Amino acid sequence: MSRPRAAIATNLEAAHQRSSGGMTALAARMAAHWPEYLAEAFGLGLFMVSACGFGVLLFHPRSPVVAMVPGFMLRSLLMGTAMGLTNVVNIYSPWGRRSGSHLNPAVTLTFFRLGKVHAGDLPGYIAAQFLGGLGGTGLAVVLFRPWIGDPSVNYVATLPGHWGLVVAFVAELLISGCLMLVVLNVASRPALARFTGCFAGLMVALYITFEAPLSGMSMNPARTVGSAVFAGVWTGWWLYFLAPPLGMLIAAELVRNTGRVRYQLCAKLCHDERVRCIFCGSPGTGGVGR
Repeated sequence: MSRPRAAIATNLEAAHQRSSGGMTALAARMAAHWPEYLAEAFGLGLFMVSACGFGVLLFHPRSPVVAMVPGFMLRSLLMGTAMGLTNVVNIYSPWGRRSGSHLNPAVTLTFFRLGKVHAGDLPGYIAAQFLGGLGGTGLAVVLFRPWIGDPSVNYVATLPGHWGLVVAFVAELLISGCLMLVVLNVASRPALARFTGCFAGLMVALYITFEAPLSGMSMNPARTVGSAVFAGVWTGWWLYFLAPPLGMLIAAELVRNTGRVRYQLCAKLCHDERVRCIFCGSPGTGGVGR
């Protein structure tokens, strides 16, 4: 074999070894972090069951709550409150403390952009989020059929409002960006960090109450897919894949460029020192996950 051919063969073999080593490391990382991925799936699944259950309770025409509370705006406020509280429960729960309670591919991608999530964990987190959204909605179908399929509930699908796709896109972009700005600013400040979940839950409650008529209030591609698969309605699906991550990534760039947020923050919305953290490397003091 001539020298040039030998050199090419050697380089190809080295590249193959590096590729194999990288795949092995990725597989090992994903195998070690399956509890976090499972916790992520469970959290979004719980959110979807809660959303479907409260959707039936507050909006199905045969629900006694509709008769007792005829005002649509007041029931929207109750829906927002219920989902905001569900979000808070997820964040501060044992499973939320384990995974960080992103529950949203857009959130995970944003923390990745900020250097807080390892690239090897992206596939596991995003897959878990989509599976959790589908699994939670599927369980809700079993629990709440036939009411969940009524047009008044429609599997709590996120659909653009009467003002059209452009308004829905802009609305999703803005609410996603504002949520991430608040989360990053609060989570990076020691005096406020423990309240990050409360701020996030409050914003979810306000958005569902007041913004939902514009875009359906998704902020989350996995949440949208979970409903759309069962509802069979994909109107404007692309905007729920583009606007939330774009809005949150813009927020991340604002944070990076202004330097107003200290970068000691972790990718967990509730960082519990007793629980291991796959983002900052904390092993956990309570022996959980070791």
